[in-house]
Formats: sequence, C-alpha cells, structure tokens
Amino acid sequence: MNEAQWRKSSRSSDKGDACIEVAGMTAGVAVRDSKDRDGGTVQLERGSFGQLLDYIRGIEMS
Repeated sequence: MNEAQWRKSSRSSDKGDACIEVAGMTAGVAVRDSKDRDGGTVQLERGSFGQLLDYIRGIEMS
C-alpha cells in the first residue's frame, strides 16, 4: 500500500475529528483513518465503494 496515492476526503471535518483518506487501487478503492494511518485499511471493489457512498449520501440527506 506504500505506492498508494492517498487523499483526504472532501467531506472530512476541518476539526480533525472525522477524517478519512481514500486511494484508488487497481482492484478498487482503499479507505483509512487519517489519524491512524498505520491502523489498517478497508479495501472495496469500485462498485461496492459506490454503494457505500450512495448509502452515506442518503444518511446525510435525512
């Protein structure tokens, strides 16, 4: 994962309390906690990542 180009989510809080980073991978998308970069990652297929985003957007609109 060292070669991954991580970027902070545009939806992350400026307060530093709710920050995630994402990286595009060959087989999908990786997600990690920006406050604990060595704490592990979650890797999702692109379709599953899209479904996760749709779910999160649905919660935000509620």
